Amino acid sequence: MATHTYSEIKGIVFDLDGTLYVCERFASEIQAAAAAYIAGLKRITPAEAGLMITATRQRLTEESGTVQTLSAVCTELEGSVQELHRFFERTLRPEALLVRDERVIQLMKHLAKSFALYIYTNNNRVLTARIMNYLGLDGVVCGTFTIDDTWLGKPDEGMVQRVLEKIGLSPQEALFVGERYDVDLRMPEQLGCPVYLSQNLEQLLRLEELLTPSLSADRRAAPACPPAVRS
Repeated sequence: MATHTYSEIKGIVFDLDGTLYVCERFASEIQAAAAAYIAGLKRITPAEAGLMITATRQRLTEESGTVQTLSAVCTELEGSVQELHRFFERTLRPEALLVRDERVIQLMKHLAKSFALYIYTNNNRVLTARIMNYLGLDGVVCGTFTIDDTWLGKPDEGMVQRVLEKIGLSPQEALFVGERYDVDLRMPEQLGCPVYLSQNLEQLLRLEELLTPSLSADRRAAPACPPAVRS
């Protein structure tokens, strides 16, 4: 990753799953639900569908040279990303597995004093709202961008540009934070955005310390949330 300065940052765009929370059990539930969806589509067992998903992801990754998302795998297997996410809405229960972490809540509240905060996720809008609400994070972000917006998963150059346009920031002013470089960060960085790789809680909590030196006295108040994306 290229080295960036953080002095111009006015907003932070966070990935959600695996970034603002890490829960292997819920990640496994998502994979199991995807296998159940593909199993119904192909009329095979969930176990067979799981093996098919794994093999397809590996093949696509080898062909492209970058890690492939579940949305890309679903499309390759002739599934519908829209139907997959409707299936997720009906079957997934994040409230049963996730644990609220007060340290993350306080981090986001502190950052919101100086930066406009956003979510950009490959999850759908319904589950994103449920997850954010359950984790106590929904009240601190200006807005969310989800796969429902275009039904094109990350990485997608057009969607990154749309996010920047909607939040009213130049690439240099928008920090992107995510746990997968190829999926969450490579495209924003190629467009000129600073990026931060966060793959565990310790790295996430370090973000405030990293940004603090870049704040000047006249930037202690966060910029107003643009009406177009205000939650």
